[in-house]
Amino acid sequence: MSSPPAEETAGRSFAELPLSPALQANLQQLEYRTMTPIQAASLPLALAGHDLIAQAKTGSGKTAAFALALLTNLNPRRFAVQAMVLCPTRELADQVTQEIRRLARFEDNIKILALCGGTTMRPQMASLEHGAHIVVGTPGRIMDHIERGSLKLDALNTLVLDEADRMLDMGFYDYIAFIAKQCPVRRQTLLFSATYPEGIARLAQQFLRNPQEVKLLERHEGSKIRQRFYEVKHEERLQAVGTLLKHYRPVSTLAFCNTKQQCRDLLEVLQAQGFQALTLNGDLEQRERDQVLIQFANRSCSVLVATDVAARGLDIAQLEAVINVDVTPDPEIHIHRIGRTGRADEDGWALSLCSPADKRRVATIAQMMGSEPEWHGLGSLQSGSDAPLVPPMVTLQILGGRKDKIRPGDVLGALTGEAGFTREQVGKITVTDQSTYVAIARDIARDAVRKLAAGKVKGKTVKVRALEG
Repeated sequence: MSSPPAEETAGRSFAELPLSPALQANLQQLEYRTMTPIQAASLPLALAGHDLIAQAKTGSGKTAAFALALLTNLNPRRFAVQAMVLCPTRELADQVTQEIRRLARFEDNIKILALCGGTTMRPQMASLEHGAHIVVGTPGRIMDHIERGSLKLDALNTLVLDEADRMLDMGFYDYIAFIAKQCPVRRQTLLFSATYPEGIARLAQQFLRNPQEVKLLERHEGSKIRQRFYEVKHEERLQAVGTLLKHYRPVSTLAFCNTKQQCRDLLEVLQAQGFQALTLNGDLEQRERDQVLIQFANRSCSVLVATDVAARGLDIAQLEAVINVDVTPDPEIHIHRIGRTGRADEDGWALSLCSPADKRRVATIAQMMGSEPEWHGLGSLQSGSDAPLVPPMVTLQILGGRKDKIRPGDVLGALTGEAGFTREQVGKITVTDQSTYVAIARDIARDAVRKLAAGKVKGKTVKVRALEG
């Protein structure tokens, strides 16, 4: 059964929802006042106890939509796992965990645990033994815990499948099916997905009870995402990426290729042209993937080259441009790709390179978006400047992380205290289990490495190096 399109219910106040006074007060404090379209359409249904299939992308406010539902179903006095959120990637699971923690502040003792691969099992098993109310994790790791008996689901009342299409793309169907079968039959299931591949219908049929459907048509504000198509010969497209970058000079660009090999080839071409570029591919270990994402997100790498599957779960703030090196055969994926730029109050460029054979695909995309494609010739582009496109920041890696009790404030203190740098010269600080990464203004990077290595962080001498390219 379908509910009205989400656009019709947008702009309504959170105060209208049947939430506890403490939760309402927390929303006020967090300045959550009016609901996004997906929240307004899905929250009344989820809070009424319905199972849900909701179409929503990263950045639409969907995390709060399911988090408020599962927090409402929660009994904080019962120390057992009552809600579980499955996410395709560790990055997304971390974001979701942080968001639920912010929303759960209305109650002192709600324990939320992230269970993802890429880190050792033992500390996670110990945390589960101490009890948790909500777990957020990736399908493989959640399945491992269920099989070992460290994760018990008999008290579970809410199961959330976040970015279900991405999980299916990554081959997790059987994992999700296994996990859902371990959950109590009488539970609420909320499924969120940006696109509707046929596997979604299969999942819904198997594991949801009379779900309500919420469809949110993905609309990009024309003023925010400026889309242009460039016709090039197929063999010239890799060189053409450099031409686009030199003309538009974006600080951060996500370049999409249809194959892993194309990604490798483009990376070589860009690096030869002097660009600071990195690639994301399925062959990277989790630690390497984390490093690539950290450097891109903190603006110390100009271009990230990726396939659609490798970029799953990726949500980067302030992305000035998306370049489609290949036009994707699926118009929904094209719309999804370009929706990563022009977020919040930012403007963004969506630039697509097309060989004559791609013209039909472009026509289908334009039809779906209800707009005329804007064609330009590469010859019309001026090289804005011959100066290389240099990212504003450099990432420093400090050996030592959460396991050494290092916090972002310790690193900021070392840089702005003894080392004498200003707060403005220091960018994003990311602490992982073993390492800490800090973005530093490029012109002081060498000096910062020297001063950090000579000084102390949290009373200890640390090893520091700059990550480049």
